Amino acid sequence: MKAPITLELDITDLSHDGRGVARHDGKAIFVRGALAGERVLARLTQRHRHYDEAQAEQVLLASPDRVEPRCPHFGVCGGCALQHLAPAAQIVAKQRVLAENFERIGHVEPKRWLEPLTSAVWGYRRKGRLSVKYVDKKGKALVGFREENGRYVADLSRCEVLTPAVGERIEALAGLVGSLGGVREIPQIEIAAGDDTTALIFRHLQPLSDADRAALVAFGQAQGLAIYLQPGGNDSVHPLWPEAPRLAFRIEAADVELEFRPLDFIQVNSAMNEAMIAHALDLLDPQPGDQVLDLFCGLGNFTFPLARRSARVIGVEGEHGLVQRAKENAERNAIANVEYHVANLLDDQRDTPWARQRYDKILLDPPRSGAEAVFEYLPKKGTDRVVYVSCHPASLARDAGILVQRHGFRLKAAGVMDMFPHTAHVESIALFER
Repeated sequence: MKAPITLELDITDLSHDGRGVARHDGKAIFVRGALAGERVLARLTQRHRHYDEAQAEQVLLASPDRVEPRCPHFGVCGGCALQHLAPAAQIVAKQRVLAENFERIGHVEPKRWLEPLTSAVWGYRRKGRLSVKYVDKKGKALVGFREENGRYVADLSRCEVLTPAVGERIEALAGLVGSLGGVREIPQIEIAAGDDTTALIFRHLQPLSDADRAALVAFGQAQGLAIYLQPGGNDSVHPLWPEAPRLAFRIEAADVELEFRPLDFIQVNSAMNEAMIAHALDLLDPQPGDQVLDLFCGLGNFTFPLARRSARVIGVEGEHGLVQRAKENAERNAIANVEYHVANLLDDQRDTPWARQRYDKILLDPPRSGAEAVFEYLPKKGTDRVVYVSCHPASLARDAGILVQRHGFRLKAAGVMDMFPHTAHVESIALFER
């Protein structure tokens, strides 16, 4: 067996996934557990043709931004990548990632940088998916995120970033699952938290026994959690206890409440979502006479706040169920100046009635793949302002280049939002003006 190779490395940067970047003999090395500005002793873990990977074994010179991770599972659990970096430094690093993507991919630069949006950094996550695995050697079930290597389920006792209703009960949840006769038939548990109700959705591959169902109900009653079962696809999700739980969250600035189903997409960070909506509206600046288009609108997270300040808002979304819930939420909140359409926005929609209309302003909140396809047919003349909310800096940078170089817009402002503290995930927002 070969002895491990260790190297003394100077870390010059932080990669997009939160690893330190160093060079040795001209070759890039990505070092897990190292921060920019540090000198570390690192053990090589994998060698590749153009780069190597390593694990920091000892920090010889620490960054002033290094902090003690709050979670005892940090470094093993793959749920967080940056707990060893001070939160204020995390958001600076994320802005640097966005700036580098703008320069390298989009060949654009914002006229001004927006102040980063930050909020509480612990217990913020109201949506999540936990893996489940019964391990014979340990004689127990593990419930948690995947380990950093992705092969195993992390052995967690608690989680500091999940909503405390679940994060503080990981050990109890693992004990519950381990006690079930159908433990090997449960591969995952989804978490969905509204303002007043937190739900656990148990995916199961075979029908659960009456005893297992009773145990789940008893756990939900004791812990104050709603319990759902998912025996098949997303449409198979149904409540076990209580009979009709209600999941909903308020958007205070718009005085609306949105009901949702357990597997519906909602922004994971409630406080940051409120701040993001206010930020987006300030940038888009809808006026009482404006007609606004909200693309990838989902449940109406932006549509309803926009409707409070515009003449009319058209929301377009590809998922039928979300559009149906958005219509129901519009009726429930007595909002009459919104109109919803189901459309795959990655297909050419130029001949649809909604795409042929004139819009003063457009808001985009696309998935990771971005909105490149949309720019084949939008925005048209007459749209003088676009706000783009992004969950992937590379696709935003690419699309920024398209808007600037092909559609005659300027990248007026851009900034980052810490939707996922302690992770390397970069959420950002950009304002384009014609």
